[in-house]
Amino acid sequence: MPKSATKDLLSFIQASPSPFHCVEESARRLLAAGFKEFRDSDEPLSVEAGQAAFVKRAGSILAYRAGAISPAAAGFTILGAHTDSPNLRIKPKPDLGRHGYAQWGVEPYGGVLMSTWLDRDLGVSGRVHVRGSDGRPKARLFRCDEPIARIANLAIHLNREVNSKGLKLDFQDHLPPLVGMGSAPAFGKWLSDELGGAEVLSWDLGLMDVQPPTMGGFDESFIFSPRLDNQASCYAALRALIDAETADTTQVVVLFDHEEVGSRSHSGAMGAFLRDSLARIERHYADRCPGGMERAIPNSILVSMDMAHGIHPNYADKHEPKHAPILNGGPVIKEHVEQRYATDGETSAWFRDLCSSQEVPVQDFVIKSNMQCGSTIGPISAAELGVRTIDIGSAMLSMHSIREQAGSRDTAYMLSVLKAALEGGAN
Repeated sequence: MPKSATKDLLSFIQASPSPFHCVEESARRLLAAGFKEFRDSDEPLSVEAGQAAFVKRAGSILAYRAGAISPAAAGFTILGAHTDSPNLRIKPKPDLGRHGYAQWGVEPYGGVLMSTWLDRDLGVSGRVHVRGSDGRPKARLFRCDEPIARIANLAIHLNREVNSKGLKLDFQDHLPPLVGMGSAPAFGKWLSDELGGAEVLSWDLGLMDVQPPTMGGFDESFIFSPRLDNQASCYAALRALIDAETADTTQVVVLFDHEEVGSRSHSGAMGAFLRDSLARIERHYADRCPGGMERAIPNSILVSMDMAHGIHPNYADKHEPKHAPILNGGPVIKEHVEQRYATDGETSAWFRDLCSSQEVPVQDFVIKSNMQCGSTIGPISAAELGVRTIDIGSAMLSMHSIREQAGSRDTAYMLSVLKAALEGGAN
């Protein structure tokens, strides 16, 4: 299974150049597995053991399989991840013309490792709103895999100290990509032509690496790919749900947008999407087991999944001794005493026991005490729901680069543990 799972992960990432594409690819796989779709404004389908359904909200998606026992008695087992990755987004009025070149105005989305976006072949992907045949706005997915844009580096002859003093980029002046010479069409006109002449009203579009993901290294030990943070976690959660058998607990996967910019949106982890969806599911059990969400949440657990910092052999001093996970070393438990990660002793013990039951190695990550720690959807969802939570991930390098690196064996490790979590429940 290790290589087949990894190759399927690469196919998932290739199909998901934006959060909106990630949601559509997830929905496609869920439909193929027999899940039913309901609209965000609808009640979920009738809940019987094994009933499986999903709902989309912009760049987020929630899927579930109903348990044999009411959530009030058996709880929810929730796997959470995020669909978005740092990139460069196209501004609403992007057309620039300087010194005979056509360029687009862009702005950073999330904590972009900016230097890695220079001298790369870049396409465009995301969502476009056009005027439909009924005169109303209609959303359409868009992707251009052609290398239409490039952010050119400044020659070393004109920046002699770049290797000794580092590259310093002004995000306003130095990031606009070159897309043609002065006669190139305006962005809106180009977009309309690509969409068959549709009237374009607005867009949520970003630049993307057009190079496909691949396996590499001796014995294909590594994955080289865009958007591993955090589509590798999205894939693992989704695949585990599809593969899992019906259990007493209700199994849930939620993939949020906007984690990289703080989760503060109607479709982000700080919104009501997860909380309200769980309540809608639980209501269908109300006549069988009273108590509602107030009983369900204490019986539940949330596995917050986001990629983890693997030790870099050239920068080993950046890691806390004895808490430096390696690629292909198995899932990583992430802890932080100030709750930048939501793991505590109880949830850590639960997950370690799961790993042991599947004969999967487990690793630990703690940030050095003199460094600032990042965060995840874990603490946000834990506080919003009051649910026990653990933060985990697979180790990787080059996090937030346009091209990231992970271990090719970690996908199978993670799938094994997540499937066991969904089938075993919170207790």
